[in-house]
Amino acid sequence: MDSTKNAVGGKKMSAKVKGYLILFALVFVSWLIFKILTPDNFGSPENMLSYFQASLIASAGAVGFYFVLVMGMFDFSIGAAIILASIIGCKLAASMGLGYMGLIGGCLIAGAIIGILNGVFYIKLRIPSMIVTTGLALIYEATANIIAGGVEQTLPSDLRMFGQMPGNLILALLTFAAAYFILNYTKIGTYTYAIGSNEFIAKNMGINVNKYKILAFVISGIFFGIMSILTISYGSSMVAVTGMASMSRNFIPTMGCFFGVAFKKYGMPIQAIILGEFMINIIFYGFVALGAPTAIQDVITGFALLIIITLTTKINKGEIVK
Repeated sequence: MDSTKNAVGGKKMSAKVKGYLILFALVFVSWLIFKILTPDNFGSPENMLSYFQASLIASAGAVGFYFVLVMGMFDFSIGAAIILASIIGCKLAASMGLGYMGLIGGCLIAGAIIGILNGVFYIKLRIPSMIVTTGLALIYEATANIIAGGVEQTLPSDLRMFGQMPGNLILALLTFAAAYFILNYTKIGTYTYAIGSNEFIAKNMGINVNKYKILAFVISGIFFGIMSILTISYGSSMVAVTGMASMSRNFIPTMGCFFGVAFKKYGMPIQAIILGEFMINIIFYGFVALGAPTAIQDVITGFALLIIITLTTKINKGEIVK
């Protein structure tokens, strides 16, 4: 019996080690390619620290979005949620004089409400989450415009602790630890994986699937609230947009989340998201160092990440995004 347990434990450990080796190899190769192409203005220790700090922002949101994506659902309102939560947090912190309490509370509460709306509308309307969240994104954009009054919202310099070391690192680490704990040591994490693996069997086990789908969106929204804190603290300001222009903010946290899904089989989704986002930033800043046009950057980055995800994951036959 003990030998069997040890054997199973050994397999789990070897799978996790394999996952880490693949991830670190991908990060190293990405760095090496651009270091060879542009050795003078890319990849120094200072540069790498800067790339990593930038990647923490998207990672904070991606670890929350993982709860939604692993269930087979999707969210096209990520960018709109970030903009709306950032503007609300900035308004409460600066205009209303609530300081960090307003910034943190405003972003987190706004994110949670957005998550509730996404989840409830998805369950009640019974239409694909892509369609629901696309429609809601338009509403969030309009709401952000109304609140901002057409004026760029700027966070005062004395309230940007989370835009630099060590504030951003501390907040990000707490975020990652919370996501890891929820996934691995709570009923929510267990049911999330159960529903993602087979929703029909999960229902037969007595799991309230609709409840946990809504909860997944709420958790995701709260983590996007944290991402909003990091975003406006790092960038110092936020501008409301219309016409689905917020969609451009969906890409990076979504791609990082794909790494989490791809490396779930190695038992390290959170770690994969963090390192995946780091690699995405290495590629992005590598193209910037090369002076490549934005359109070329997007095309090559997209193809590179699609190839990486294809090589590291396997989609089950008949699996669809809800």
